[in-house]
Amino acid sequence: MVKLNKIYTRTGDDGTTGLVDGSRVSKADPRMAAIGDVDEANSAIGLAVVALGGADAAGALARIQNDLFDLGADLATPGEDFAPSEMTLRIVPAQVARLEAEIDAMNDTLAPLTSFILPGGSAPGAALHLARAIVRRAERTAIAAAAQVPLNPAALAYLNRLSDYLFVASRYVNQTAGGDVLWVPGGSRQ
Repeated sequence: MVKLNKIYTRTGDDGTTGLVDGSRVSKADPRMAAIGDVDEANSAIGLAVVALGGADAAGALARIQNDLFDLGADLATPGEDFAPSEMTLRIVPAQVARLEAEIDAMNDTLAPLTSFILPGGSAPGAALHLARAIVRRAERTAIAAAAQVPLNPAALAYLNRLSDYLFVASRYVNQTAGGDVLWVPGGSRQ
């Protein structure tokens, strides 16, 4: 259980931050960039949850937000043993499979795409598109970090699948709010 009595510790004043094993790294370390981008993605998903109000999709997104805290802890845990334990949070393949099942269920209700779509459609749809774009950045920074330090392959797969999930979720939400906004190639040329 996490217990925070004091928010500031001053330990990061030297430009370093602590990892799960107690070691310290620069706040500019690629691993920390990935963790920061995951945090930003989680915040964007929180905005989408608020925009959705009490819609069914909000509950699934709240679970995903919890997964992203676990994913941040996973990225902050050095080592090459990616098995979860009572003391080590790791993303597992079952979490990726759950996203895939939910993507398939939402996608089964959607008309096939006939064009690329523009981010937007409705306030919740636009918020989901923004979250998707931020998750894509989080995936890129995590892959860059994985080129330097071992990272859990399931965590990387989760980020990849999550961007797909958010894309389909935006379409799912927009189908009852006016539909997708289709890209018209060259549509604004004179």
